[in-house]
Amino acid sequence: MSQENILVVDCQYDFIDGSLACGGADEAVKNIVSYINERPDAKIFYSLDSHSLKHCSYINNGGTWPVHCNTGTHGAELHELFYTAIKNPSQRPNDNNMYYKGTDDNVEEYSAFNAKNKSGHALNQDVNTNELTVLGIASEFCVRESVLAFMDAGKKIKLVQNSVAWVDHDGHIKNLNDLKSRGVNVA
Repeated sequence: MSQENILVVDCQYDFIDGSLACGGADEAVKNIVSYINERPDAKIFYSLDSHSLKHCSYINNGGTWPVHCNTGTHGAELHELFYTAIKNPSQRPNDNNMYYKGTDDNVEEYSAFNAKNKSGHALNQDVNTNELTVLGIASEFCVRESVLAFMDAGKKIKLVQNSVAWVDHDGHIKNLNDLKSRGVNVA
């Protein structure tokens, strides 16, 4: 069996307890850490929303969302449990496995598919298996768009339901049902 590839989507403080706090976020983070710890050989990828104050997604710039994940702020940081509670040090966030999206002020980028790490490697090129497990925040936006983009690229997707947080619970349930109908393994 090939090594499990796991994408952890946007588990940043602004989506957990900040300007865009999501339902079930604390629980999802704890479940993600447990999931990873049960798979010490899995390859982990972290996506991070990363914006300047001029980003088009911000309400004050004509977008939909309050200021969030502003580069260099606490809200843009991954939850500390990923650094302290993951047992295998190689699975903790580092320059090679953290991929940044939304760095272009003029592009709203929900999907992590084209996110890049510090070396400029694109996530879609570094996920080198036919299957990808997706966990993270938020179900109806960044998780959904990442799942769909990787499916379009031919990947089989597993989505772990207790490891996903949401903006709106009804929207989350609708999203899970839609993704199931498209062939996603919702575990």
